[in-house]
Amino acid sequence: MKPTGTVLTRARRDERLTTALRAVCGELGLNPAGARLLRNDNNAVFQLARDPVVVRLVTLPSYVPRANLVVTAATVFAEHDVPAIRLLPGVRQPVRVGEHVATVWQSVPPVGPVPGGADLANLLRAVHAVPLPCRALPSWDPLTDFDNRVRHTTTMAAADRDFLLCRSAELAAAVAEVRFALPPAVVHGDAHVGNIIPGPDRPVLCDFDSCAVGPPEWDLTPVAVSRVRLGKPAAHQRDFIKTYGFDVRDWDGFEILHGIRDLKLIAGVFPRATSSPAVLAEFDRRMASLRAGRLSDRWRTVRR
Repeated sequence: MKPTGTVLTRARRDERLTTALRAVCGELGLNPAGARLLRNDNNAVFQLARDPVVVRLVTLPSYVPRANLVVTAATVFAEHDVPAIRLLPGVRQPVRVGEHVATVWQSVPPVGPVPGGADLANLLRAVHAVPLPCRALPSWDPLTDFDNRVRHTTTMAAADRDFLLCRSAELAAAVAEVRFALPPAVVHGDAHVGNIIPGPDRPVLCDFDSCAVGPPEWDLTPVAVSRVRLGKPAAHQRDFIKTYGFDVRDWDGFEILHGIRDLKLIAGVFPRATSSPAVLAEFDRRMASLRAGRLSDRWRTVRR
């Protein structure tokens, strides 16, 4: 649901993607003409031009089960008035049309102030305040999906695949022994400023593929790691810590969560048959950092 993007002509290079959008819109009586592609990573996210609707198409087979999770999380957030994007009412979701799977959302115009660390902290406090038990959401499991993606990535060298699976196993064993400082809560799972839309009334969260019940420390980790790895503004981290009231870097389990977050970041540049040279080079850069155990190397942000 990110507000910036490219025009539909870019999506027309992928006939399957265009066909999927038309099929979903046809099923729901929506008009896909002039739709704008906002993002195409693990999901292809389209802003419709003729309706105040966002269509989120699943593009990776491993992400199909997550469509159910996304719907569940959105429902939980709506029930507890968490500031977040809302599903399009009156539609049975996820939407399945033949082989295509999608979720459909009420559009949020990105017209508010640019979100910062304090906005993210306030949104996470609302998420973490959702009452437990919340049996609708799964238990936090940050590495199983990563392992599946590694195994299903056919364009990755065997040595890289083996290293990543070994590293993941090491971190899984380590995190199982961690004693968390904060009580369990509903967690967003991929909590960074890029997953906030600056709506006209208030900032709202988006992207619920990783929602779960688990340690709030996990939601506090991306801001700290992004400051180091991606050079995000120091003010974001400072405002985030001040508003939330907990500095995860001072907790003795942070390095393990940092390691897990690094794997999430490298998954974002996994090689594909259509990967650009910039993405392939960044994958090699990040792999070199992980192999050498360098936690402070700066990584580059690249577009697929």
